[in-house]
Amino acid sequence: MSMWWFITTFAITSFICNSPAYAYDNNPLQDICVAVNDSQASVFVNGKICKDPKLATANDFYFSGHNVSGDVVPGLGFVSTLVDVNKMPGLNTLGMFFGRTELEPQRLAPLHMHPRATELITVLKGTLYIGFLVPDAANFFKSRLFSKILNTGDVFVIPKGLIHIQYNMGNKKATYLSFFNSQNPGFVIIANSIFASNPPISDDVLAKGFQLNKTEIAVLRKKFS
Repeated sequence: MSMWWFITTFAITSFICNSPAYAYDNNPLQDICVAVNDSQASVFVNGKICKDPKLATANDFYFSGHNVSGDVVPGLGFVSTLVDVNKMPGLNTLGMFFGRTELEPQRLAPLHMHPRATELITVLKGTLYIGFLVPDAANFFKSRLFSKILNTGDVFVIPKGLIHIQYNMGNKKATYLSFFNSQNPGFVIIANSIFASNPPISDDVLAKGFQLNKTEIAVLRKKFS
């Protein structure tokens, strides 16, 4: 009986482990990837093709410049130096992306999300209020806020795909590093995505969705366009 039980269990386990119904997809590397029925089309996933390994050099795995301010983001009060596969080719296929941000006093990195990555933040200098929102399992009309005040040397992790904020509540510039476990984490600013879409979302839809009138919607469009 024990041998029969072993054989039966082994057969069922083998079927489950090899059944196509239990297969899974890799995480997406880009926002959209539309299929095309064209044998002449080039195949791009994340827009990169691998270099011949014989041609690789140490410089492909090197970046210099994270000690200086980066590119200014107009109107938002922060500068960022982002290191992706375009700046460090050796990152290709490794599932990594990182950046250095300087946030001016009393300025906010707006509510946003990264659809393909968890983010780990390390504060190098200053004081940072940070938090993320998790849907409330008991009431899907509400959410739970997980937040902390971070100082130099503190670390905070933001789970993949959740809306979050970074706010410099201090009187000096805050500098922090962000590490992502995706080659292409994505960056979705919530307000701009909604009020500055192209083509625009219907005023009626926005007015009903946010319980505002069309005049208020027009003001928000102007602010976030």
